[in-house]
Amino acid sequence: MNAWWQEVVETLRTEFSDITDAAQLTRVTVRLVIAAVLGGILGFEREHKGKAAGVRTHMLVCMGAALFVLVPRLAGADDQALSRVVQGIVAGIGFLGAGTILKGDKLNTHQVKGLTTAAGLWMTAAIGIAAGSGREMTAVLSTILALGIFSLMPMIVERFDTPQEEKDKDPKRRDGGDSHQP
Repeated sequence: MNAWWQEVVETLRTEFSDITDAAQLTRVTVRLVIAAVLGGILGFEREHKGKAAGVRTHMLVCMGAALFVLVPRLAGADDQALSRVVQGIVAGIGFLGAGTILKGDKLNTHQVKGLTTAAGLWMTAAIGIAAGSGREMTAVLSTILALGIFSLMPMIVERFDTPQEEKDKDPKRRDGGDSHQP
């Protein structure tokens, strides 16, 4: 019975031996935590604005993308293999994003809902890929820029946009601006 338990212990030890030293443990932890934090920042902004995908979704997408590139790299995958992994992430997030676009309550036929949320999830996955690849500063800079787009661009567009009441009064704008009145 003693030899049996030794075999069990040895098997468990080898199963949990993918992180070999303190440096590798630190590297994995830093990359995954950075991905989770950066995804959480973008998710907080979206949740604060009442959007469908919030903190948890963005954190999971970002950390998942980081893990998808981190594990193959640690296993010794070459750049071609990682390129295929990234392609898979982009396609997978595309399906997730499509779900946010198609989901809508009384959707007006002339209006697309959820497109910014889908693009935000796509960007969040890209940030996760950067973090998982060891490009933490690129991930941080991208998060700052994305946060600026989410936060500042609506204010800038609103400032230069024609108020809705004026659009409704202008016959050229009622049907998209294509009407030609005699």
